[in-house]
Amino acid sequence: QVQLVESGGGLVQAGGSLRLSCAASGRTFSTTMGWFRQAPGKEREFVARISWSGAYTLYADSVKGRFTISRDNAKGTVYLQMNNLKPEDTAVYYCAATYGAVITRRQGEYDYWGQGTQVTVSS
Repeated sequence: QVQLVESGGGLVQAGGSLRLSCAASGRTFSTTMGWFRQAPGKEREFVARISWSGAYTLYADSVKGRFTISRDNAKGTVYLQMNNLKPEDTAVYYCAATYGAVITRRQGEYDYWGQGTQVTVSS
């Protein structure tokens, strides 16, 4: 079992930056961690994921070059650094975890989810 708690969301102007954190507790060894987001009236979508070792990362095309996912296993924390934010990045951001490798970008591959943190980007 893994418990996840996100933090770091807030209101920021377009072009600004935020860093989201996801504190993981429980049995976190060998987990792949992902970030997803859900905008009002839209389905939840993949943002980024990172392997247990941190060696493998994957990003949605819409955030590539602007967002960076990283993890500190000693602290049990995964981060999402978001730069050059755009109004279309406004959403509730969710942290997710699963054991082992993840092949697709589907949210169904993840077994554990946080409660989400709101990110609002004003124009």
